[in-house]
Amino acid sequence: MHSWVGASETPNREDMGTFYTAARDPLFYPHHSNLDRMWVMWKNLEEGRKDYSDDLDWLESTFFFYDENANLVRVKIRDSIDTIKLGYVYEDVNMPWLNFKPTSKRKSKELREAKIAKILSSREKIFFPLVLDSIKSVIVKRPKKLRSKVEKEQEEEVLVIEGIEFGSDKSIAFDVHVDDVEDDLSDPDQVEFVGSFVSLHHGHNGKTSTSFK
Repeated sequence: MHSWVGASETPNREDMGTFYTAARDPLFYPHHSNLDRMWVMWKNLEEGRKDYSDDLDWLESTFFFYDENANLVRVKIRDSIDTIKLGYVYEDVNMPWLNFKPTSKRKSKELREAKIAKILSSREKIFFPLVLDSIKSVIVKRPKKLRSKVEKEQEEEVLVIEGIEFGSDKSIAFDVHVDDVEDDLSDPDQVEFVGSFVSLHHGHNGKTSTSFK
């Protein structure tokens, strides 16, 4: 969204296309209001959604902003998570995507085993950190393969990619797939597609290090 709206004729795709000017664009506000709405919807879902109300480190995290009078103010996360206290609520609307179930390629056991064997026997040795200049495949061990429905509701299984490093003056993006076929990667509506990592350039030189869940 930010990059698409940013002006291509400006040095860093201002306004929306870079962090230091994004809030100058009127579209910034409905865009982030919708993100806030999605966060509220996610919190109201059940089915094992994590309750962060007892995570003091998260609740006490602070950010600094300038208010309407150009005064620097400190805001804690706990001050911003209840929209009713902030004076607004979101209208209940129909959400046909809520119960959408992604499809699977239903790959056979033989195909999965062949893929693992290909990775293990590959002449290309995998060394970390990886340079993402092409499709990379690695084997990640799961703590437990078969879990009951109750176990899945009590604890989510999360894939974490740590140590992602890139220049802050560049926009980057990559997709993550699990148990997929390199020659025929899944679309976003299929279970093998996990998600995308996207970062806009910050308008200054430097190195950014982060993780992706």
